[in-house]
Amino acid sequence: MRSVDVVVVGAGPAGTAAATTLARSGLEVLVVDKATFPRDKICGDGLTTGALRRLEALGLDPAAIASWQDVDVCRIRSPKGREVVLPLPRGQGRFAAVAPRRELDAALVEVARSAGAEVVEGHGVIDAEEGPDSAVVTVHELGGVRARWVIGADGMYSPLRKLLGTARPGYLGEWHAFRQYVSNVSPQASTELFVTFEADLLPGYFWSFPLPGGRANIGFGIQRGGEHRTRDMKDLWPDLLARPRIAEFLGADVAADEPHRAWPIPAAVDRPDPVSRRTLFVGDAVAACDTLTGEGIGQALQTGMAAAEHIVADGPNGRSANDSYAKWLHRDMVPDHRMSQLLVKGLSGERGAEAAIAAAGTSAWTRRNFARWLFEDYPRAVVATPRRWHRGVFTGPGAFRGA
Repeated sequence: MRSVDVVVVGAGPAGTAAATTLARSGLEVLVVDKATFPRDKICGDGLTTGALRRLEALGLDPAAIASWQDVDVCRIRSPKGREVVLPLPRGQGRFAAVAPRRELDAALVEVARSAGAEVVEGHGVIDAEEGPDSAVVTVHELGGVRARWVIGADGMYSPLRKLLGTARPGYLGEWHAFRQYVSNVSPQASTELFVTFEADLLPGYFWSFPLPGGRANIGFGIQRGGEHRTRDMKDLWPDLLARPRIAEFLGADVAADEPHRAWPIPAAVDRPDPVSRRTLFVGDAVAACDTLTGEGIGQALQTGMAAAEHIVADGPNGRSANDSYAKWLHRDMVPDHRMSQLLVKGLSGERGAEAAIAAAGTSAWTRRNFARWLFEDYPRAVVATPRRWHRGVFTGPGAFRGA
């Protein structure tokens, strides 16, 4: 039976971030994924400042992604039609971007390979067993692989969790989102990121994220159990696109590139067990998405890198990487999650949404700082966690300043 230091199950952003970090530390890493890359992943494709900084740390080159689109203007609209333009800093690096997951994830797989990780595509995990000092993961057509640690980065419905008996039966996620790629959008939609808080979607929203060549990623998200049921989203879509402000923003010539698709969003990082005996779960497998915006790429990268760092720090004979990672997750991510939960409650009603957007547009200072906070330039709950205060926490530069 083959042996490696770590098996990473899943080659999305969380898995490749973990694999890259581990391989650069000199560990032997095997990454397995049932998909072959490039492959589509249903997503809004937005990259926050936090995500961009982690992508830079991993060594991703934005130039390797043909459809990469930098964003420096975000336009948000309240249920009653108040629009606020939020400018992101210019000349200080990148603070927001859009990159289709088909291209982004494939590029991250190559980053992991370049770092020395072995990535095996088209092979899923069919069995897994854990012991006191190691785990054995059985991979389709490859057989059993023994590893000191396993990282579960295989998504919300994590097959690895099911094999290890740690899955949450009947779990469907906290949000549900709906996406479609379109072409021939208006000049405004081809450059600006647009979010509108429609009254019947609250605390959800409609989005339009720009892509090169007059294209955009458009969609909407709703909270499970809200006014609209997830099965109604398909019928709601034409109505949303016909609403005057959305139709005006997208332009008269907008055309669908492909069928729409929907997916659940797991945003409950304080609920599932983040570890088992020899396994650390990351990304969607630990429900790490932001419950305020539904964004999950930055959180996937963050948890993947953190899990890897705890394994490295634990040493070749360590048994506590899972415990230290679980403590880190509770200390560093749960406070931000709970802050987002409070903010979601405030946005659940029309009055709260109107007040929030009015406050954001009060002055140039509020517009600038609201944009940076919204795009995770600093943690959601930084004001309530003094241990994270440091000089420049609210004014740091963006990512890829030299690019």
